[in-house]
Amino acid sequence: MSLGAAEDDSASEIHIPADIDWHMLDKSKFFFLGAALFSGVSGALYPVVVLKTRQQVSSTPISCFTMSVGIMRHEGFRGFYRGFGTSLMGTIPARALYMTALEVTKSNVGTVTLKLGYSDTTAMAIANAAAGLSSAMAAQLVWTPIDVVSQRLMVQSTCHDSVKNNLPGVSSYKYRNGIDAFQKIAYSDGMRGLYRGFGISILTYAPSNAVWWASYSVAHRLIWGGFGCYLGKKDDCGGSTGFRPDSRATVAVQGLSAAMASGVSALITMPLDTIKTRLQVLDGEENGQRRPLTIVQTVRNLVKEGGFAACYRGLGPRWASMAMSATTMITTYEFLKRLSTKTRDSF
Repeated sequence: MSLGAAEDDSASEIHIPADIDWHMLDKSKFFFLGAALFSGVSGALYPVVVLKTRQQVSSTPISCFTMSVGIMRHEGFRGFYRGFGTSLMGTIPARALYMTALEVTKSNVGTVTLKLGYSDTTAMAIANAAAGLSSAMAAQLVWTPIDVVSQRLMVQSTCHDSVKNNLPGVSSYKYRNGIDAFQKIAYSDGMRGLYRGFGISILTYAPSNAVWWASYSVAHRLIWGGFGCYLGKKDDCGGSTGFRPDSRATVAVQGLSAAMASGVSALITMPLDTIKTRLQVLDGEENGQRRPLTIVQTVRNLVKEGGFAACYRGLGPRWASMAMSATTMITTYEFLKRLSTKTRDSF
């Protein structure tokens, strides 16, 4: 599949590096380097995820600043990394599934759409949307149990006197670590407990990924196209400038495209993400016994607490997290693909 991002007539002056397909990659290098690079990215962004999760499960609005001060005062810096070990263990296999599904789907769907006569821009948008959809669904098979365990660990230490009244539904279990949490959840709720919220996770992440990758593809081409038009106007002869952007310009465009795509995706899927987090973390009470909440109960509680606006608690940290994660992810991902490209003789 050839979906070079700068081959349109509107941006013919710009010669950016061609897209790298699945068959061009050294798979062992791709997965090994990918695990290392994305583990580092996850570690850098994890505190923002903790803030977002705690805001979502709180029954009253709490600002990021107040939440951060409370964590530092009562738990220290380690409070920002509750459940990180568990999350990191799941990141490696989940990322492997994600990247495999992403590249295989993008390559195959892109080839088919080009053969069907779609333009290069449309074919890339369709291929990226399909790839985002399939990769999110594949990753959730691993990520949902990890998400359930890590989020339980994130919020359990918030039950000190100053905030415990804001979290009435947090499980009363005390988990020593990820393995202990996994065992207790499996013992009390079975596999259903570990896959709590799986359906709504698919409904959240699959469309979110499809929207993100399609938006990213369109934004990426629009930015380069606009840049090409700008260069064309500067050229007195009206011919091609033959501009070849350096690595800094390429990374800047990738980062801007990722941030734009993240804003669209975060706004669309935030209510679903809040419901998903509460389903995975909070319990209800029935006849004096703890019971998993249903989607209807979760939505009813949110509306009771703050109306529709309650569904957007944690939007700031989530938007920031998605923007930073996506910008870092896409630049790291493109860098990873170029590091993992086979030599010409290997094709």
